[in-house]
Amino acid sequence: MPWNRRHLLTLEDLSLAEITQVHTTAAAFKRTLTRSVKKVPALRGKTIVNLFLEPSTRTRMAFTMAAKRLSADVISLDSSSSSTTKGETLRDTAQNIQALQADMIVLRHSAAGSPLYLSRILNIPVINAGDGAHEHPTQGLLDTFTMQEHLGRLQGRKVVILGDILFSRVARSNIHALTKLGAAVTLVGPATLVPHWFTELGVKVSHDLRSALADAEVVMLLRIQHERQASGHFPSLGEYTSMFGLNKTRASWLNPKAIIMHPGPINRGVEIDSELADGERSVILEQVTNGIAVRMAVLYLCAGGQPELVYAGPDPS
Repeated sequence: MPWNRRHLLTLEDLSLAEITQVHTTAAAFKRTLTRSVKKVPALRGKTIVNLFLEPSTRTRMAFTMAAKRLSADVISLDSSSSSTTKGETLRDTAQNIQALQADMIVLRHSAAGSPLYLSRILNIPVINAGDGAHEHPTQGLLDTFTMQEHLGRLQGRKVVILGDILFSRVARSNIHALTKLGAAVTLVGPATLVPHWFTELGVKVSHDLRSALADAEVVMLLRIQHERQASGHFPSLGEYTSMFGLNKTRASWLNPKAIIMHPGPINRGVEIDSELADGERSVILEQVTNGIAVRMAVLYLCAGGQPELVYAGPDPS
């Protein structure tokens, strides 16, 4: 089926077929990244603006590299270099970017729903790079892409997401993608950060770490989102680590072939020990690499490209 979306705002709205299309297109683009000449001309002549009004390292760099690998021109703006510091509204900033003949906006913003808002007032594609605690669609796509590389089909696979679920946009996007792909998802953490109502999304909720980790094939760690919490949700970081931090002993409860994931940034010694973050079972850096290919796929598709037209042939050099 053809790709018909101009925007990528949420994984909640994507169908299983559309998620599969992104994964298939990303796999083709990933093959181009192993060549000595890594660029393809898919978006030559297009201008993509990264409008990041919240701090970011991996996502912003991955979108920039993805756009350049597609031969697009890239302009990056952050809160310190945009006129939002002078009181300009998001609407005015975005409409000026469109008036300057940009072809696409990649937006990260602290307000949930801000990409949807822009998609309704602009005539160019809008890509959600994270909106508050709502969603982070490309992270969910790259995470599930990475899981499939290691596990194959995710139907029936046991995936545990451990940490601050309540304030995590990454968790929400992964929940939407994983349930559509047929995975058995369990959310784990303190009751204050993993409320029971998450079961309405088709997942299990547990506050018993050992039983939740038993035979899990994937465990994804999430950091504590201090910047989004209005008050303390547990007594101290030390107490959180003692009860829910992933260490060598707790990792032994997993399936022997389980992979360990983290969207970053990692708080070493809090949600995960360095020995595990850097160990053989960790695919954390693979997630970062896959973020380029997945974002290439998203930019290409939302710019009007079609999956079957992706060229991933021999190195042109």
